[in-house]
Amino acid sequence: MARQPDGPPPPPTVQKLRLRYTKRGPLRFASHRDLARALERALRRAQVPMAFSAGFSPHPKISYMGAAPTGAASEAEYVEIGLAARCDPEAVRVALDASLPPGIDVLECVEAAEGTGGLAERLDGTRWRIDLAGVDPDELGRAVEALLAAEVVTVSKRTKNGPRDIDARAAVVSAAASGETGRAILHVVVRQVTPTVRPDDVLAALAAVADLHPPLPPRAVREAQGRLDDSGEVADPLGPDREAGSRCQGEPQPV
Repeated sequence: MARQPDGPPPPPTVQKLRLRYTKRGPLRFASHRDLARALERALRRAQVPMAFSAGFSPHPKISYMGAAPTGAASEAEYVEIGLAARCDPEAVRVALDASLPPGIDVLECVEAAEGTGGLAERLDGTRWRIDLAGVDPDELGRAVEALLAAEVVTVSKRTKNGPRDIDARAAVVSAAASGETGRAILHVVVRQVTPTVRPDDVLAALAAVADLHPPLPPRAVREAQGRLDDSGEVADPLGPDREAGSRCQGEPQPV
C-alpha cells in the first residue's frame, strides 16, 4: 500500500476564480517561471486562501493558460486559481494587484461559473500587434498580401526537441498592416496549433515570402486571447462566466 502523508488532507476547493493580467514594460523579458513565482508570492502576501493539492509535496491550485513568450508584452494573460474559502472576486483582484510588481496588473477577476466549460477550451486564438520600427508601412502591406496569398509558408522553428519545419501560414487567420511615424504595425490573428505559431514565426514567414527584414528588433504585444468566432475575431474568454453571474452558496468573504 502506498504511503500517505501524516495529518488531515487539505481543505477542498470551494471556489474557482479566473483572472486576466498583464505583462508590461521590462517584465516582458521575464520568463513564465519567473512570473509564476511572482504570482505565487503575491497570493501569499495578499492572504488569498488558496486550495492545495494533496500528497507529500502540496502545491497551490493554479492553472496557467497559454503564457506569452519571453520578450513579448501582453494585455491578456489568464490564470485560474482554486480557493479553500469563498472570496469576493473583486476583493481578490484588488489585493492581488497591490501585491504584484509594476507591469503585472490584474485587470479582471471573475468566478468560474458552473456549466460554462473550462477556460482552456475558450483559448484557441490570439490577436497580436507587432511594431516594426524602421519598416515602411507600404512595404509591410505588400508582404502581408504575399503571405495571405500563399497556401503554405514553411519556416524553421526552434522547439525543445530541436529545429522543426512548420507551416506558419496555416495558423494565420487574418493579417493587416498599418503605420505610424517611423514604423509599420502588423496586426495578426493566429489560431492555437501545435507547435504554437508566435510573432517571430509570423515574421519569419514574411521574410520567406517577401524578403522583409526589419532593421530593428520588433516589439510584440498580445492584445487578446480567446475563442475564434465565425468572423475570425477573438471573443472574450471570461464572457461566459460573467454572463452566467455568481452562483454562490453562502456569502463570499473579503480577502
